[in-house]
Amino acid sequence: MNILENLNEEQKNPVITTEGAVLVTAGAGSGKTRLLTHRIAYLIYNKGVKPYNILAITFTNKAAKEMEKRVNSMIDGAENIWISTFHALCVRILRSNIDKIGYTKDFSIYSDVEKSRILKDIFKELHIEDDATKKQIDFHIANAKNHNLSPEEYQNELFTSSKQEIIKAYEMYQNQLKKNNALDFDDLLNKTLFLLETNKEVLDYYSNKFQYIHIDEFQDTNEVQYKIAKLLASKWGNIMIVGDEDQCIYGWRGANIDNINNFIKDFPNVNIFKLEQNYRSTKKILSVANKVIKFNEQRIDKTLWTDNDEGADVQFVCAPTDHKEAEFVVKTIADYVRNKGYNYSDFAILLRLNAPSRLFESYLNNAGIPYKMLGGFKFFERTEIKGIIAYLRAVVNPFDNESVARILNFPKRGIGDTTLEKIKILSRQGSLLDVILNLDNYPEISGATKTKLENFATIYKDLQEKKNSPLNEFVEFLIERAGFSTAFESGNEEDIARKLNIGEYIDSVAEFVKANPNFTISDYLQSITLTSDIDNLTDENNVLISTVHAVKGLEFKVVFVSALEEGLFPILRNGNESQSDIEEERRLMYVAATRAEQELFLTCATRRFLYNDEKYNAPSRFLKEMGFVPEKQFVMNHLSLNNNYNGNNINNTFNKPKSDLSSFMQSKINQQQKDVSMFVAGTKVFHPSFGIGVITDDSKLDAQHLVTVSFEIVGSKTLSLDYAPLKIFK
Repeated sequence: MNILENLNEEQKNPVITTEGAVLVTAGAGSGKTRLLTHRIAYLIYNKGVKPYNILAITFTNKAAKEMEKRVNSMIDGAENIWISTFHALCVRILRSNIDKIGYTKDFSIYSDVEKSRILKDIFKELHIEDDATKKQIDFHIANAKNHNLSPEEYQNELFTSSKQEIIKAYEMYQNQLKKNNALDFDDLLNKTLFLLETNKEVLDYYSNKFQYIHIDEFQDTNEVQYKIAKLLASKWGNIMIVGDEDQCIYGWRGANIDNINNFIKDFPNVNIFKLEQNYRSTKKILSVANKVIKFNEQRIDKTLWTDNDEGADVQFVCAPTDHKEAEFVVKTIADYVRNKGYNYSDFAILLRLNAPSRLFESYLNNAGIPYKMLGGFKFFERTEIKGIIAYLRAVVNPFDNESVARILNFPKRGIGDTTLEKIKILSRQGSLLDVILNLDNYPEISGATKTKLENFATIYKDLQEKKNSPLNEFVEFLIERAGFSTAFESGNEEDIARKLNIGEYIDSVAEFVKANPNFTISDYLQSITLTSDIDNLTDENNVLISTVHAVKGLEFKVVFVSALEEGLFPILRNGNESQSDIEEERRLMYVAATRAEQELFLTCATRRFLYNDEKYNAPSRFLKEMGFVPEKQFVMNHLSLNNNYNGNNINNTFNKPKSDLSSFMQSKINQQQKDVSMFVAGTKVFHPSFGIGVITDDSKLDAQHLVTVSFEIVGSKTLSLDYAPLKIFK
């Protein structure tokens, strides 16, 4: 096999430079995954390196799976290569060694949901009721952990009137995690670093094992991740980092762009390579991306280029209102699907913030166009699903008080908050389960309360006996034994939706087991806890609405970067943003633009209603930096989808009545004519995006074909039966 055959000259050099430290600064769409997979194959086939001695770190599970797939197609024994995210790598190390630092190996991993529950109890105990103070404490805990500072160490960093309150809450939070034998996401990194720094035996094992280390998206590493990488590379020194400082957009969660400079200092004689050939975008898209990023000073100079076609002009459209902006975007998508052969999944609407997304959702929905939002309500955050997962956590980790507290009365078994508070007090020196499984030692609990707790204890013991069963069989047993299968029998729309969700969950577990037949409950919990929105993206034919942060690493044929206004993109919080703040915002703009393969639209609105206020925002400074003249567009009153607009020259012929729909919209109406008489108040209905609901208002049914529906997940929505794909639920 000729490993170098499919690589360009820029990619070949870092592949064959296998010894020592290697820095590859790789522009967007330059084939980083191809470079990394071919380098791994080269090490194995050409250098005789064992797969067991290779480590590859990426930043999303989706990217890790893609790398695994490509490596598997090229070499044998790929399953012995460690390919994972930083967090998954740390979990793997901790599962084998965390007992050396005072935890058990069946520790729980807490997401932001569990973190919020613990903090809620802490705020109650400290009598903190002010929302601003709560947010401040939440921020400072995350900030301290991003810098790997204990409460004692962080105390010296604080200069605020709430200093003692913050430190006390942080101490209580850490103590509760330890008591629950649990780690949050930041602890996964910090405890791994502590383990490697304090236990020579563990460090020697892993630094000796990983003879060749690869780290993708290195610009997104924080201080702790970089220290872990340095320690793992301390024995052999063979470490390749691939990154692009122009795409460093996670400073708010600790990503440190200086890590690239630190790498050059810490690893002498580092070999530096550039990847500047882009395989994704057209020449015209790269032209505007290159223009805007050139304004940043904190970067390694490079210019993306491509052999791709010139492509269509990048379009800039400034609408008179946010409604007109959303209408333009949706009509463009509709036109491209109907007349140019595109699929809905070819389009992405990218925003700096989630806030302006509502109108885009509304117009897409009214046009009957399917869409998906990254960062929306997640399946695993539904109440009934969180309940099942809490049972799994409690079975694996008996010290997990948060999970036990969640399941004690779920499904309902008559155990109230008063009883729970009493058990919490009795368990101050141990766990909730210590009390519940040894009720005879606590005479203060008696009568009906004791009987109910004994019933729960029996359920828990039965689950413990079955926990070594195949995962899918155990989940089905759990749902039956804990009472989920009979808990939602009222027949109302909420219970119907919950039963459907539980059925879907059972199916998802079966699919997981099929793909991972040897995974334990702990493996499964780790997998779903460390999964991000981007990991769950499917190939469904939906337009994607997303923040720019959430689509890092993705690409689309047509991209709309919308709400490009000062204060929204770049975001301006106080008017005193530093140069580094603006440079990070500009990197976000660069990332957004380089998601586009074929066409790029940049849109803004002269007038926007947001946060219960109507504002007139100036066009984003980035538009001018990309070569447009937004001042001329700012006074536009009309837009036209059917117009031959080009760059800065868009004719003002779009001011048509709202009832004058495009031919595409009219065709959708003609295709979806239905007998609306069935859609009366009280009728259960189903919507593919919103789920099950019940019609609560049909007063406008006859005149306008409008009904108001109350959905479990998204609340109340008024829908047009001419557009909305609403069906009677039977």
